[in-house]
Amino acid sequence: MTTDDPVLTSLDGGILTVTINRPRRKNAIDAATWIGLRDAFGLAGGSDVRVLVLTGAGGDFSAGADLSAGRGEDHPLRRMHEINDVALLLHELSVPTIAKISGVAVGAGWNMALGCDLVVAATTARFSQIFAKRGLSLDFGGSWLLPKIVGLQQAKRLALLAEIIDAPEAERLGLVTYLVEPEELDKFVDDLAQRLAVAPPVAVAQSKALLNENADRTLRDALASEARAQSVNFATEDTRIAFRAFLDKTDAEYTGSWAVD
Repeated sequence: MTTDDPVLTSLDGGILTVTINRPRRKNAIDAATWIGLRDAFGLAGGSDVRVLVLTGAGGDFSAGADLSAGRGEDHPLRRMHEINDVALLLHELSVPTIAKISGVAVGAGWNMALGCDLVVAATTARFSQIFAKRGLSLDFGGSWLLPKIVGLQQAKRLALLAEIIDAPEAERLGLVTYLVEPEELDKFVDDLAQRLAVAPPVAVAQSKALLNENADRTLRDALASEARAQSVNFATEDTRIAFRAFLDKTDAEYTGSWAVD
């Protein structure tokens, strides 16, 4: 990996930072960048990763898909399947994911951020479901994500009008988890990632999966999957560590390992 690569990765203390690295194009995503993101999200499945932070270089998150290269020779459906694979990789990661946004987050770039578990944005960030202004329809999961977050009517507003909205409006709609001043963005995300990195990894992964899977299911289905997940948690050393720390009034240090009697 070099600083000229379209996607940069760094791992520190269990926190994997993935940076889209095309600042001259506002981190627009071309074919090589999609491949880099696929590979980077694959790294996040490693046992030494506790949290993934997704961001962009040079003051912008991402201007979405790079349309300047033209349509290419591959069939459009094949290209979309490859992009969809990246979206599914991100969504199905067991570790918590944080989108750190400054500048613009547009089109597929914004939907990639929305595909993360938490979204932290600078107050100066700007957002748009730009697709309609490019003669395109929603992709990278936008048609699934937006109605879940903002409801159907607001999702239609964002998609059909392709408006640019500011960070306070995005927060009001529930599209931003935390809104911070630009100079505080790095420290805030670092602190948030650290908090997640020391959480019990198996329990966090179970809760994330439950929330993702049960949103469209019945209460009976949700309760059944919660029972299965809780049984897994009781089979880990982390539950014993947590109970012991509670009783001893000490800080727990979780390992994610299985308990063997």
